[in-house]
Amino acid sequence: MVELNNITKIYKVEKVLSDLSYVFEQGKFYALMGKSGVGKTTLINIISTLADPTIGEVLIEGKNVNEMKNQEKAIIRNQKIGFVFQSFLLLPQLNAVENIMLPMFLDKKIDIETMENKAKNLMIRFDLGDKFMCYPHELSSGQQQRVAIARALVNDPSIIIADEPTGNLDEENEAFVFQTLKALSVEGKLVIVVSHNKAIMNYSDINLSIISGKLGEING
Repeated sequence: MVELNNITKIYKVEKVLSDLSYVFEQGKFYALMGKSGVGKTTLINIISTLADPTIGEVLIEGKNVNEMKNQEKAIIRNQKIGFVFQSFLLLPQLNAVENIMLPMFLDKKIDIETMENKAKNLMIRFDLGDKFMCYPHELSSGQQQRVAIARALVNDPSIIIADEPTGNLDEENEAFVFQTLKALSVEGKLVIVVSHNKAIMNYSDINLSIISGKLGEING
């Protein structure tokens, strides 16, 4: 699904990632753990085509991202990758359904009615069937994150990347998010989650950490 070959990332004079190679497999839930500043966010930015490695190559479904133009990378991000963030990043001027619909607007072949139906079906799946017209400020933190996850899924991406998705949530909503991400991996999606929360290890298939710029698997 995602193959990293000899990835090195240098910021000015600091080498954050060093000759890192790894293969992420479809249908697996990966937890990327560790201290701040070791390169976790840098790594997921490279995987998601938001940043380029200084050296090395990234292959997504066998295609070399390094050889793609910016527009091609944008299409990959929109169609192949779903993003979930700690701060939700919902647009305050849009209601829940409209926020979920946003990634679909790049596809001119989808009509508005289809977009709305897909967004509403995802909200129903996440027990938000009575919140269609609510704006972000009218939703709890847990509900906002569910909307954000629905937005990440609306284009049916094969890869889900989540950066501290439970950082602002209580235990109940934290469990819901981890259970949802686990279910998505069981459905066949590649799920990569950055988290400081050790509870994630109850759900993940493979636990990873970055040590001295390289990626390694860790045990519980």
